[in-house]
Amino acid sequence: MDLHVPAAAGGAAGHVELRSDTFTLPTEPMLAAAVAAPLGDDVYGEDPTVARLEELAAALLGKDAACLVPSGTMANLTALLAQCPRGSKAIVGRESDIYVYEAGGASMCGGIVYEPLPNLPDGTIGLAGIEEALAVDRTDPQFALPALVSLETPQNRCGGLPLSLGYLAEVAALTRRYGVALHLDGARLFNAATALGVAPAEIARHADTVQICLSKGLCAPIGSVLAGDRATIAAARRMRKLLGGGMRQAGVIAACGIVALTEMTGRLAEDHENAARLARGLAGLPGVRLDPGPPLTNMVFFRIQDERYTTRSFIEAAGRLGVRVEELGHGRIRAVTHAGVPAEAVDRAVEVFGELLKPGGPGKLPLDTPEETAPDTPGEISAGTAGEIPAVTPGGSR
Repeated sequence: MDLHVPAAAGGAAGHVELRSDTFTLPTEPMLAAAVAAPLGDDVYGEDPTVARLEELAAALLGKDAACLVPSGTMANLTALLAQCPRGSKAIVGRESDIYVYEAGGASMCGGIVYEPLPNLPDGTIGLAGIEEALAVDRTDPQFALPALVSLETPQNRCGGLPLSLGYLAEVAALTRRYGVALHLDGARLFNAATALGVAPAEIARHADTVQICLSKGLCAPIGSVLAGDRATIAAARRMRKLLGGGMRQAGVIAACGIVALTEMTGRLAEDHENAARLARGLAGLPGVRLDPGPPLTNMVFFRIQDERYTTRSFIEAAGRLGVRVEELGHGRIRAVTHAGVPAEAVDRAVEVFGELLKPGGPGKLPLDTPEETAPDTPGEISAGTAGEIPAVTPGGSR
């Protein structure tokens, strides 16, 4: 059986795919494991490969139980549905993927009210703001009652920065004091653990539930895992079924996930090194400003400050030369390194960006009419926000 894996992740030969680590492709060992996996019906709880993946994920995260779901969006949604009564509120970051990119699922499916609070540039939500949102008068029938706080690490739209263990502990103490759940969107939790130099369980232990994605930097083709205590995960399984996420012979997916968790987490440091390499190259180019600064994980955010380009026209020009990046809020460009982007591809990207930005460039490439002229147009970070990132205009991808 041919188990060939294309050489270049997410694009045609010669393209440098930096839009997202979701463009990673399954490895040869993953495909071989999928073919060889013992299977059963997971809705009956009888797929042994799924059971093995869930046990492995729970152990890595220091939780009692875990549940395989098709996507991170569903993992987050099942976590909220399992822990938030209808009419209650979930406190989320204004920049969080749950709030920006997941279609309002908790409101649509669970009657849950989002209370978005501003994220600070480091991805945190101010502790005072969280406590104010939690400290409602529960005897007053006017208020939606808080049921859950959700955090994200690394914080995608805040520079891919990992939340510190100290901050997680402080938020966990608040949620315990007010008797609400703490959910952690850890789609790239292994990147956060790599950046902090700690075991994944050291991050996850602060949360009641945590989700991890298998199909970003870990290279599995599909799947996320939600972990928590047994009662919550049992409730989440029910929500998974309600949402159409119950799968039958899901061992073919789980087998790839097992390889992801046992063989791919250790190489994430290489992605981080390549992100730092990219950032160093960008910092040496005219008209580029790193924002918020050098990367700590595999995500590099930067701005183009060249009057010949808007953010969008620069992205399009780079794409025509074979380097694919994307705008991800506030006029910033995000470049994500992953297993499909070796060091030589990073150098090629810097070369292309340099060609576009050199004095007298960019040759014959057509430029679009500038579209970002006002300093405070939607999508820009304006001055006078006391260190907070303002409300976003959703755009880009996860």
